[in-house]
Amino acid sequence: MATYVIGDLQGCYSPLQRLLEKLHFDPTHDQLWFVGDLVSRGRESLETLRFVRSLQQQNIAHAVLGNHDLSLIAAAYQVIPPHKSLHALLAAPDSQELIDWLRHLPLLHVDTNRQAIGVHAGIPPAWDLATARQCAQEAEQSLRQHAPSAWLQQIYGDKPAHWKPEGAAIDRQRYTINALTRMRYCYADGKLDFSQKLDPTTVQQKHPELLPWFRVPQRQPIKETIYFGHWSTLNYRREANVVSLDSGCVWGDRLTAVNIDAEPSAPAIQITCTDYERR
Repeated sequence: MATYVIGDLQGCYSPLQRLLEKLHFDPTHDQLWFVGDLVSRGRESLETLRFVRSLQQQNIAHAVLGNHDLSLIAAAYQVIPPHKSLHALLAAPDSQELIDWLRHLPLLHVDTNRQAIGVHAGIPPAWDLATARQCAQEAEQSLRQHAPSAWLQQIYGDKPAHWKPEGAAIDRQRYTINALTRMRYCYADGKLDFSQKLDPTTVQQKHPELLPWFRVPQRQPIKETIYFGHWSTLNYRREANVVSLDSGCVWGDRLTAVNIDAEPSAPAIQITCTDYERR
């Protein structure tokens, strides 16, 4: 039995199937975790969403929401225009079923037995795990309401950039969505920055005041290992108690999986996208 955590798919269904073949994935024994961004940009978002949904319904997989998944939901409710890669999905006969399933996914998956956390972007430095779980659940409940359009319209924006637990509910939830699905860099005081997307070495040369969220000195201690995606320029990386898994599959690079039931030093399993599978 193995539990594999897989990086951002972004509609790359064919590479996923090849990766599962390389893993010798056995659905009767193995489990999959997906760290968000199931859809968008790739050629096969519809097939990807159908497949992950079928696995989850069989209790074979866990998935969390990424920023592109939330954008798909917002597009389905006509809050924002859809990415061109999502037109086929939104026109599919089972589109509404898939959207309803997607908006009931969590923002955070915690496995206390494995001491592991799955999240799309990370956990902000100001939060311990209890705060992260509470804030994720608050935002999830709003997303799952019968008519979420008004809420979806209010979650876009970069403020507040600091965590303010005493703030208005919608501000707390906007911070939660941004932190869990969009965060990469922070200032030393924990303020979120959304302007930089490049790798830490490059950003450090031009913006030394910015730190990857997991290197902020005053980050609240979390003993679990945090598996996340979202940051293709960071690529596959292990550092302290974090493992980044977005290795740029949709950009023609690789799709990455790690076996969290194996030793921490176990190598990642990767496949490289073909020219056809690129954007």
